[in-house]
Formats: sequence, C-alpha cells, structure tokens
Amino acid sequence: MSEFAGQIIAIRGLICEVEFTGPRPNPKDLLALSDNPEILLEVSTYPNLYTAVCINLTGSTQVQLGAHVVLTNQTITVPTGKAVLGRVLDALGRPIDGGPAIPATTPRQSIYASTPMVSAKGTKPELLETGIKVIDFLSPFVKGRKIGIIGGAGVGKTVLTMELIHNIAKDDSQLAMFVGIGERIREGHELYETLQERDILKKAVMLLGQMHETPAMRALVGLSAATIAQSFRDEEKAEVLVFIDNIYRYIQANNELATTLGTMPSEGGYQATLFSDLRRLQDRLSSNENGSITSVQAIYIPADDLSDPAVQEISQLLDSTVVLSRTVAETGVRPAVDIIRTTSALLTPEVVGERHYRLASQVQAIMQRYDSLKNTIAIIGESELSPEERLDYKRALDIIEYFNQSFFVAEDLSGRPGEYFSREQTLQGIEEILA
Repeated sequence: MSEFAGQIIAIRGLICEVEFTGPRPNPKDLLALSDNPEILLEVSTYPNLYTAVCINLTGSTQVQLGAHVVLTNQTITVPTGKAVLGRVLDALGRPIDGGPAIPATTPRQSIYASTPMVSAKGTKPELLETGIKVIDFLSPFVKGRKIGIIGGAGVGKTVLTMELIHNIAKDDSQLAMFVGIGERIREGHELYETLQERDILKKAVMLLGQMHETPAMRALVGLSAATIAQSFRDEEKAEVLVFIDNIYRYIQANNELATTLGTMPSEGGYQATLFSDLRRLQDRLSSNENGSITSVQAIYIPADDLSDPAVQEISQLLDSTVVLSRTVAETGVRPAVDIIRTTSALLTPEVVGERHYRLASQVQAIMQRYDSLKNTIAIIGESELSPEERLDYKRALDIIEYFNQSFFVAEDLSGRPGEYFSREQTLQGIEEILA
C-alpha cells in the first residue's frame, strides 16, 4: 500500500469521483480506502486533470463522501495454477466456497495483461464427443473452438450446459472451468453440488459473478476466467474447457456500467462499446501451440428475439450455434433444439467426414420441407400430400423423435436414466431413418 492519494468528493451509485493531491494512477489501477484497504475502487476515466471517475467494485456502503484513498500500484489480479483447482472464486479471485484462503505464494496475474501472440496449431481438427445426439450430429464440437447455446428463458440452456459438463468434463486429460455471469445463486449451488457428486470439481474451477452482485463484478468475472484459462493453457500446457452461463449477461453487465458512467447508448439501447467489450473476452478464449481453450457459451435471447443486436454480435464470433426453441420445448422434446436454425461452420467434410456431412445435408433438406409442409397439413390435412411428401413428413417426425434424449443431470426430475450415444451410434440411427 502506498501513500495518501486523494479524497472522494462525489458519489453516484457505484460511481465515485476522487480528487488527487499527488501522482495520478492510470485507468484500471486500483485505489483502496485508507482506513479499510479491503475496499477497492477501480479508476475508469479522467473528466479533468485532477479528478478521476472510479467504480466501487463491490458496492460497499463504507465508501463515503470525504473518505481518503491510497494508491495500490496494481490492477485486479487473480490466482493461477493448480492451487485454484477445486475452488469457487469471485471476480476478484477471492474464494467464496467457505474453504481455506488461497496460499500467499500462489502466482497471480492481472486480468488486463496482454498475452503474447502465439501461432495456432496446424493439426487436423479434433472432434469432442458430447454423447448428445442432436449436437454431435448438427453442431459438432471441435477442440479449440467456440460453441453457443442460444435460447430464451426457460427452454433448457442451463440444463443442456450442465449435461455437456457431465459428459465432456469427466475426461481426465482436460481441465474444466465454469463461469457463471449474472445467474441465480441457486444455479451456481446446483452446479457445485453436481460437480462434487460426479467427482469433476477436483480438476475444475468455478468463477461466479452472480445476479445479486454489482454490474462491475459481473462484467469482470469473464476476464478473470479468461486469465486463469490462459494460464492453464500456456503454463500447464493443458486442454481447457470453459463453460460460460450466460454470455449475454456479460454484455448486459457492461451495458449497466456504461449507463452508470453516463455514456451514450447505441443500437437497441446497448453500449457503444458492445462489440469491443465482447471481442476483448472472446479473443482471449483462443488456442495456440501450447494448448487449446474450447468454450461453450449459453446465450439468453431477450423476448425470444434472435435479431437482438447483442445476440447477433455474439453469434458472429462463434463457430457453432445450437438454437433452443420454445415451440419445440412445448412439444415435450428435450433438448428443445431447433434443427433448422441450428448452424455450424464446422459441419464440413474436412472436419466430420463425407458420411456425416452427407447425412446432415439430407436431414437439413428434409427438415426444410417439413417446415414448409406443416402449414399445408394444418389447412388441408396429410392425406392431400403426394406420396413423396408424406414420406418426407414421416421421416421428419421420426428424426425429431430420434433426437429426443434423457439427460443424466435430470434423472432425479424425469425419473428416466440418462442416455449417452456415441457419434457412430447417432449416424447409424439417422441412416436407419433415412433408409
């Protein structure tokens, strides 16, 4: 801790104005209350030469008018390395699981530190089997890529994400990270219990910026997670799986901060820095010659509107998008995947092979015809269809039913045992339907 630096002269919610009497800190530097060093303020901007606009990160009520602050000469840092495995941390890298403190000897890294550019691996894409038929078939997971699960409220994004964690993260060759951004405390606790029961937590890290926390903490937790993931990739040479629930809340938290800071909004009421905020996080979840970071990101759709500017920006930065539909969910099919809208840039012969690509193309063509036939059938009935149309319609119904699958993480609720299907089993099942 350094010498007296300044005094708080104004407070507006999370925003404080600090007047300096000596050296000025840089943007992103931390200030601490002189009489309570655990209360931190982050420097945001300088409206004039002697005054800084700062953010009260945790929303502490001990930040009061006239309080003195001191320089810390550092930015936000998080612990890295094996000491964080099995732990639950907040955006500032502090344990929130009731366990012991992180050892003081644990290395720490700034969440704003730029990482050196390293050439990406030139190896053949490696498929990650999820055991979920509709995903492995239509939106295959490839190591080192980004996958999005898009859906409105209550259509099964979190349950699908937890099933993916259960099926993929149990691989001992990979480290897993779960990042909860703006989600409910209950959901974080349920995941913690699930990871413990499945014996996955010992090689996983959880970071939570929960719904009740300030937008600053919710906005920072993504960068904190990316810092730890990069550390595992570059220093441990590990293959890292990063599950984010929910990436839309990351944008929402940054939007709340921008509004609090008084900046001008852009399209749809979002912050003008929407794309750069998102790109800053997504670029860090990348692979290089040291290891890979594969990210699975749940995306909330406000008002079920896929054209929302934030949803569009997120989708542009992903390799695959699994779209969950409320209409499909109402039919009782789980997972409620919209087969037509689900897309993947990785569904190519070079990645999945000629057989898989050919079958996927046939299924997509059948589902397109099914979508156009539904309205016709609703008006004149199925009997008026041609034999070929009736066959396609029946195949489409069989495909929809085939992709219905019981989840391991929902066994207690559904009463049905979970199911795991290999990619080969999935392809054989589709071939039987199409025959």
